[in-house]
Amino acid sequence: MFEKLFEKYNQIIFFDTETTGFNPESLDQVIELAAISIDKHGRQQEMDEFIKLFKKPELPANITELTGITNETLSKGRDEKDVIHEFVNMIQYNGKTLLIAHNAQFDLKFIVYAIHRNKNRDWMQIFNDCDYLDTFTVYKDRRQYPHRLESAIVQYHLINKVKNSHRAIDDCRALIEVTRCMYEEKEDLDRYVNLFGFNPKYGPDEKRLKKVVYMSQSMDAYLGKPLYETIKKGV
Repeated sequence: MFEKLFEKYNQIIFFDTETTGFNPESLDQVIELAAISIDKHGRQQEMDEFIKLFKKPELPANITELTGITNETLSKGRDEKDVIHEFVNMIQYNGKTLLIAHNAQFDLKFIVYAIHRNKNRDWMQIFNDCDYLDTFTVYKDRRQYPHRLESAIVQYHLINKVKNSHRAIDDCRALIEVTRCMYEEKEDLDRYVNLFGFNPKYGPDEKRLKKVVYMSQSMDAYLGKPLYETIKKGV
């Protein structure tokens, strides 16, 4: 599985976050961070940790309704610094790493702010040494709207194999299977590394990752050429 990707990477880490909202700069934080690492020999390592609230006194009711995570759950969680440290150690453990997430810009941005908040340059260097793959961008090139992870689960006939519970660890397991289906469907995932599409209606995120190329990608991108071919031709 993922043989072409493992020609370049020692490990692939599928990860997901649950958060209190959309604004990591000031108001919101990660409340659950999960990751599953797979190396080129098929060995797996998992982490799934809750993070105590420190930016808000209580978890918004809509987040509890969506994820099932409660204030009581988070009261037994760990400090952000310890959880981010565990995640960075997973990255550092096995050499060159590809980080994969669905709508990766969102999750990566929250991780970046958490690292900055803990003022650790070594962690940031380890994180910056990774490459990134956004399955949301790939999926927009292959299927019509909607493009959420749960839509991919349905389209790739994975309903009886995985679940989309809006819990980070479940989404990681689902993401592995969705990515596997994408890889078997067309072996071009390596062309999407460090390439993120954005909705032309809203433009790219202001907080850009240094090594990522951001390209306008319409909601009906599946009708045209793959995004990486657009870059190649400079269109």
